[in-house]
Amino acid sequence: MTTATPAVPRTPDDVPGWFWKVDQDLFSWFLSRQSAAGVSGDLLELGTYLGRSAILLGQYLQEGETFTVCDLFDSEAPDESNSAEMAMSYRKTLTRAAFETNYLTFHPRLPEIVQAPTSALADGRIPAGSCRFVHIDASHLYEHVAGDIRVAREALAPDGLVVLDDYRSPHTPGVAAAVWEAVADLGLRPVCLTPEKFYGTWGDAEAAKEVLLSRDWQSEGFRTSEDLIAGSTVHRLAWDAPAPTRRPVSHPTARRLAHDLLPPIAFRALRRTLKGGV
Repeated sequence: MTTATPAVPRTPDDVPGWFWKVDQDLFSWFLSRQSAAGVSGDLLELGTYLGRSAILLGQYLQEGETFTVCDLFDSEAPDESNSAEMAMSYRKTLTRAAFETNYLTFHPRLPEIVQAPTSALADGRIPAGSCRFVHIDASHLYEHVAGDIRVAREALAPDGLVVLDDYRSPHTPGVAAAVWEAVADLGLRPVCLTPEKFYGTWGDAEAAKEVLLSRDWQSEGFRTSEDLIAGSTVHRLAWDAPAPTRRPVSHPTARRLAHDLLPPIAFRALRRTLKGGV
């Protein structure tokens, strides 16, 4: 059986995936602010699909840092529930070759790739406290997400950021359960929320919010609002693409319609009549 060669994307937005503008901007903002402040640390992504978010993360990798990506890709899932989840959403399109093609289109070398269940990282493979940014977008099953959150908590530096995808989607209640359980029981502090992702820290959430609010999001077309959750203010951001500008529709005049629709002889006769001729 011949395996099709993965198509080469022209831009990161050509890579299939679910990584929208508001989150692209937030990733870039937090990562660039970390770099500007002299913060160093590794990057980690648990679940990468075809690399759309990984490509952006790789843009902010600094000298001496490591970027690790963990995904099953085209390997077998470790349990029946995870296998059924992959068969429903990813199995036909997700391959390691496709990810590598996409990533290498925009970067000179690949990240460190762990082709395994994300639970493989629970063995200390990622040094404790080594990461400044962790993105979790792997399984949607509660037990798996809860395990991924524990991996992130161990891997993150004191003020590192964790981002969790699908924390509120109707079809992923297991993610919501694991995220808010971590807030209630594990000390995870919310920083901001988007329609797709939860941003939090086990460190100084107020400092992270200051970084967030040092940019005027509203002036750039983002919608912002605030919620009070367990006595702490949490900011929400969303992006609505501006509606396309509509050109005014010009309606043809009766004379133009007559010219377009009538035979030439009939049109000339009509024009003489309108002018008072015979």
